[in-house]
Order: sequence, then C-alpha cells, then structure tokens
Amino acid sequence: MQSWLLNIDRVSAALGKTFAWFIVLLTGAIVYEVFARYLFRAPTTWAFDVSYMLYGTLFMMAGAYTLSREGHVRADFLYRIAPVRVQAALDLALYLLFFFPGMAALVWFGWDFFALSFWQNERSSISPNGPLIWPFKFVIPFAAAAMILQGIAETIRAWIALGTGAWPPRLSDVEEMEVLAIKQAQAARASEAAR
Repeated sequence: MQSWLLNIDRVSAALGKTFAWFIVLLTGAIVYEVFARYLFRAPTTWAFDVSYMLYGTLFMMAGAYTLSREGHVRADFLYRIAPVRVQAALDLALYLLFFFPGMAALVWFGWDFFALSFWQNERSSISPNGPLIWPFKFVIPFAAAAMILQGIAETIRAWIALGTGAWPPRLSDVEEMEVLAIKQAQAARASEAAR
C-alpha cells in the first residue's frame, strides 16, 4: 500500500514540476511584451491571452503537487498540536465532506465547460488574433482529476493514521525553516540528554 501511495505522490510531483516550467514561458512572454511595447512601440496582440492562460494553467496544475507535500493553507495552529488520530479524523471528515464533492463538481462542470468550448472551437475575444480557448479550459477537469487522485492517497493516509496513530511516510523535497529549526532543536536536546 505504501508504494502505491508514494507512486501517486510521484505522479503529482511530476505534473507539478512539469507545469512549473510554465513560469519560464510566462516570464518570457511578459518580458517580450514589455520590450516590444516600450522599446519598439509595437505591442503584441497575443501577450495578454498567453499570460493569463499560462498563469491559470500553472496555478491549477500545482494543486495536486502542493497537496502531496501538505502545502495547502489551513488553519493549523490547533491542528499541529492535536494528536495524530485527531488530525487523521479531521482530515478524513474534511476530505469526504468537502474535498471530494468539490473536486467532483470541478471535473463534472469543468468537462462540460471544456466540451462546449471545444465543439464551438472557441477563441478569445480579447485579442484580435483570438487564440484557441478550449485547451486552456481542458485544464480545469484535468487538474481536478489530478487533485482527486492525490486526495485518494491523502484519504488512505488519514485512514492508516487513524488506525495506527502515526502518519505513513510521504515523499518530500523541501521543508519549511520552522520544521528544520524544530528538528535541529530536538537533535540538540537529544545530544545533551545523552551526555
């Protein structure tokens, strides 16, 4: 089971890290627009559409990765000090009551939103050249499906923690300074106690 959970984490990480490269494309598009507009007095007709599509895609596709790393914002000042079983029970209840219905609604209605746009071959009305909009709208149900997959892994983790009283291991690639400081303080106390 643990390898299955870590594989879901890897899928979420791969999606998040792949789409993170959109920030480079977004930066390039904006820099090009600024140079074209102010140095050459020739603003582009596509920069606005490209910037909001790239940013929206980047934002949506980072969700599952962020969830896999426990990075979403929560009111956790009480959650952090609660016992593991209480944390797991809260997580389980919130995933079942709010997360899955919300993500299912995003998949369901997002797919309809995308399908209508696809069949109409919808183009942006903001720019004169009108880039296609339906690929951008496809991101909505796709990102929600990725969130559901990671949410399943998180729900299983909560279920395991509820039974065992300990959170199963997860992949990690960064830690907050606060977490590192706490670990260093605990290690220092342990070494002093050993003396």
